[in-house]
Amino acid sequence: MNSRIIPITQRKKQYLDLLLLADEQESMIDRYLERGEMFVLEDNGLKAICVVTDEGNGICELKNIAVIPPAQRKGYGKRLIHYLMNYYSGKYTEMLVGTGDVPSTTEFYKSCGFAYSHRIVNFFTNNYDHPIIEEGILLKDMIYLKRHLR
Repeated sequence: MNSRIIPITQRKKQYLDLLLLADEQESMIDRYLERGEMFVLEDNGLKAICVVTDEGNGICELKNIAVIPPAQRKGYGKRLIHYLMNYYSGKYTEMLVGTGDVPSTTEFYKSCGFAYSHRIVNFFTNNYDHPIIEEGILLKDMIYLKRHLR
């Protein structure tokens, strides 16, 4: 594969449609988009995107990762996370990711080396202006997973 990962430093909002696949409320994306580092994975066109923020104390957080629907389950998300692990290794000690409590999503992160960290009760019901339903599951709590960076 001729994929390449490119940092995006300007006009991040042009990728809003893709970011909304992973975080479906624009006002929530606005909370981290400009302070985060954005990367896109291209492989004969845009396939995936992510945003990572500095949360202080040696911790960074993967705030958003999305793969275009036709390219899902083809390894692009894993490839992007592998890149991030190398990129942020030495800059941070730990990466966090917060997600809904949906088995396929938590299993994906566990397969990428993340382990359960903690949960924020009622995060989705308190922070989103509409119910978030993923794979038929109404999201209430935010589940955090973490991975140590070498």
